Amino acid sequence: MFTRKTFITSLALGAALTVPGLASAQQFFRIGTGGTAGTYYPVGGMIANAVSQPGKIVVTAQASNGSVANVSGIVGGALESGFSQADVATWAQKGTGLYEGKPNVPGLRLIANLYPESVHVVVRKGSGIKSVADLKGKRVALDEPGSGTLVNARAILAAYGLKEADIKPEYIKPNQAGDKMKDGALDAFFFTGGAPAGAIAELASAGAGIDLLPIEGKEADALRAGSGFFAPDTIAADTYKGVGAVKTLAVGAEWVTSDKADAATVYEITKALFSEGAQKQLAAGHAKGKFITKENAVKGAGIPFHPGAEKFYKEAGLMK
Repeated sequence: MFTRKTFITSLALGAALTVPGLASAQQFFRIGTGGTAGTYYPVGGMIANAVSQPGKIVVTAQASNGSVANVSGIVGGALESGFSQADVATWAQKGTGLYEGKPNVPGLRLIANLYPESVHVVVRKGSGIKSVADLKGKRVALDEPGSGTLVNARAILAAYGLKEADIKPEYIKPNQAGDKMKDGALDAFFFTGGAPAGAIAELASAGAGIDLLPIEGKEADALRAGSGFFAPDTIAADTYKGVGAVKTLAVGAEWVTSDKADAATVYEITKALFSEGAQKQLAAGHAKGKFITKENAVKGAGIPFHPGAEKFYKEAGLMK
């Protein structure tokens, strides 16, 4: 968990920069995450704390708009790395999907597959909204431009026969959406991320509570047929207060970087991520932390691994 102790550790790492003789040897490695009320941000802070090596490599997590924004940040040099949904990363690297007909990012490289991200469609309990199809004419938040959630939301609406013009869309983050829902100014919002998500957990515990809409049946089958990145998923009962088990879809969360990133630095970070100490921190820090294992890291790769990460996985016997 990204706690006060983590913050103090980060300050200590920053202070180390001022020590004579260390500055020249120290590497900075930024991770673009997502909004502060989502899952990328706390997981990013947890990873940064677990893999930083004072005097050698300082890893920091930065809030961002999400997957697409992180890829853009890597391309522009504002970030050394970032988290991305597997679909967005693959489209960016190959120039397909969202990036078809647009400049792609052939140099995008994978550090690790992290954990499954569940698609959440949140509505107020007792709203009478039982299906995504019922969102027609409703006030619905789709997340901000630059997020993977917005990409998914559009695809899911289409699978249920809806266009953005059929709803009253808003482009805001889950924490803002939660506040508007509490005030009665929003009917539903989408979020793709590891469960539990802070903003949704907070909303579920406040006032009248929430429901999650299922994504299953022929619509889910059509989404999976059209995209190899979606997998069947279930958000377990009581993940959020008062909400039963819900069938939905999930997409992988990946940690990506550029082929220009220093191979030795990426190797050291990857090795540190799967050290015994880091693995204990991750498992204890967030529900999705237990999924971040070296065995899962090499599954479902849609883009090439960075040479530094590949070196570690070969040494660990996970790649030939």
